[in-house]
Amino acid sequence: MSAEPTTAAVQSYLNALAGDQPAEPIVRALLDRSVRRLQLLCTNLLYRKYRRLTLPPVNLQPEEMLNAVVERLLKAMRSVRPQTVRQFFALVHQHMRWELNDVARRLDEQPIAVEVCEDVMPAPASSGSVLSPDGRRILEAIDNLPEDEREVFGLVHIQGLTQGEAAEVLGVSVRTVQRRLTRSLVLLTDQLDDLRPN
Repeated sequence: MSAEPTTAAVQSYLNALAGDQPAEPIVRALLDRSVRRLQLLCTNLLYRKYRRLTLPPVNLQPEEMLNAVVERLLKAMRSVRPQTVRQFFALVHQHMRWELNDVARRLDEQPIAVEVCEDVMPAPASSGSVLSPDGRRILEAIDNLPEDEREVFGLVHIQGLTQGEAAEVLGVSVRTVQRRLTRSLVLLTDQLDDLRPN
């Protein structure tokens, strides 16, 4: 299967999952076969949307994120059986976001360590690492998009796929991807218009 394009290989593993063979070896082979794509998706999402997690004190690296996401997927696919490449990448996207949101939430909940020096001005109360109310609004607005628009927005703007790759994963035309992407941006602009700089 290794000579096949990733999309075709993923679909062949998903087809095998529907058969009578034990699922765990197939799931492991599926994740092993798609690991390059998963690492690219982790890197894109981490550096484009969650860059603060790559800085101290977390210093999250794409490889660490990939390990956590693969672990999540191994657990999830014990009960969830995606039947198409589209469903598989939707599951991947969901677990990547959950992992990064969990890391961000843990960071936000950590008490800020401040060195006590009587003769020096105290450090500011915030290190700037807390997800701002505006940041939370943006994430909520993305989550509240209609399903088709949210899926395309996630594939293109969060996972970093090209419009052609997204069209292939979704089994639709590039024009359909473009239309859904435009609609998602219009909806987000309407909801978040007050955040635009003057």
